Amino acid sequence: MKILVTGGAGFIGSNFIRYWLQNNPNDNIVNLDVLSYAGNLENLKEIEKNPNYKFVKGDICEEKLVNEVVAGVDLIVHFAAESHVDRSVMSSEDFIKTNVMGTRVLLDAAKNNGNIRFHHVSTDEVFGALSMTDPKFTELTPYDPRSPYSASKAGSDHLVRAYYHTHGLPITISNCSNNYGPFQFPEKLIPLFITNLIEGKNVPVYGEGLNIRDWIHVEDHNRGVEMIIKKGKIGETYCLGGNNEVKNIEITEMILEIMGETKEKIEYVKDRPGHDLRYAIDFSKAKAELGWEPKYDFKQGLQETIDWYKNNEAWWKSIKSGEYQEYYNKQYSE
Repeated sequence: MKILVTGGAGFIGSNFIRYWLQNNPNDNIVNLDVLSYAGNLENLKEIEKNPNYKFVKGDICEEKLVNEVVAGVDLIVHFAAESHVDRSVMSSEDFIKTNVMGTRVLLDAAKNNGNIRFHHVSTDEVFGALSMTDPKFTELTPYDPRSPYSASKAGSDHLVRAYYHTHGLPITISNCSNNYGPFQFPEKLIPLFITNLIEGKNVPVYGEGLNIRDWIHVEDHNRGVEMIIKKGKIGETYCLGGNNEVKNIEITEMILEIMGETKEKIEYVKDRPGHDLRYAIDFSKAKAELGWEPKYDFKQGLQETIDWYKNNEAWWKSIKSGEYQEYYNKQYSE
């Protein structure tokens, strides 16, 4: 099988490519990534010479290029997205362009090249926010996005479903909870806190740290995506969660404890505008239909993640300094 992965130089996408080639060594993967700030080919250094892997630098909004790379593939796995809520609060333009318009370009290319199988990776944030007593999100939860980021992802989800109903495009969608693990860009909560502590800095906690997230290890997530692709029903959505509802202050204290630091390292900062209180996913459908459930114990996964960042300082220091972009932008300059 020949697979096009969009956004494969990012955190989840790069982990997916390595996971897929390890478990499906006879398949071929084309990685289409524009190498924005969150894209880093260092994430894929170990497989860059694999004959079954090819990288193409490009924007999913470029229709001519997208049609060229889509021609001849059997499957599109669409990870490419702007995903940082704080950045979307400051400016939503790139989020609308990439997440909505880019998805439309990919869907048209899939439709016009023989109705190619299309899996769309989305987020639990499209469902809005939960109170402390609300039941968890399911595939039937009404959409209620509350940030420009989640609104743009909701728009892309609706487009994907529309192409299924209108054009018969064979699609599936996954909505996942907060991912963590190796190669995560260090502006996100867990790697930001880990790397700050390694550097002797404080960790910034929004408000009182009472916001709750459901954390899933990136490998559990990608195993779920694989099972949806291979066993999921066309036209269906599957929610993938980690079964780990943790308050931000609790995860902060867990990281501090594992790293031998005290609560004096916590720096409480002004809360994010429209900061959703709680996300949580009910993955009963994925378990019943696919036999999928998360395997990682959260404390074990967090320990392994901290160890990875400790052992890969050169990787994240080049990101924090900006050196990683200078190298690859020069290498792939047009």
